[in-house]
Amino acid sequence: MASHEHTHKEHSGATLIDAAREALTTAGEQWTGLRADVFEELARHEKPASAYDIADNLSAKRGKRVAPNSVYRILDLFVANNLALRVESANAFLANSHPGCLHDCIFLVCDDCGEATHVDDDAIANSVRNVAQGQGFMPERPIIEIRGLCAACS
Repeated sequence: MASHEHTHKEHSGATLIDAAREALTTAGEQWTGLRADVFEELARHEKPASAYDIADNLSAKRGKRVAPNSVYRILDLFVANNLALRVESANAFLANSHPGCLHDCIFLVCDDCGEATHVDDDAIANSVRNVAQGQGFMPERPIIEIRGLCAACS
């Protein structure tokens, strides 16, 4: 990842959904009804949501079963296209509030309430990448998770 300074356009609500749709279609993927529903459901969660949570909520909303494996495939597509971020230690996902803007993932994960705060820090990310490259390793998707207690829980 090249080091670069820029500001983010943080999206929420309808503008987040519009930005996600634009980023996905620009990447050559289709924005289907189920993909839209999965993203909308993911975006309404403030804490990381599992594919099972999303599938259950969509099943209730649609009045028919939505399989978790279908939701996983869509979430994997969203992560690959930077519409969603995966909190690896929780096997859960967050909507990326600035779709299309690629950063390595740095998460502060609260062990008490489950809150996961995504932090963008290119200096830390570049340092981690440089350490890996110094060991002859080609990093593709660094993810840093710091577990502990958030300000509200500590």
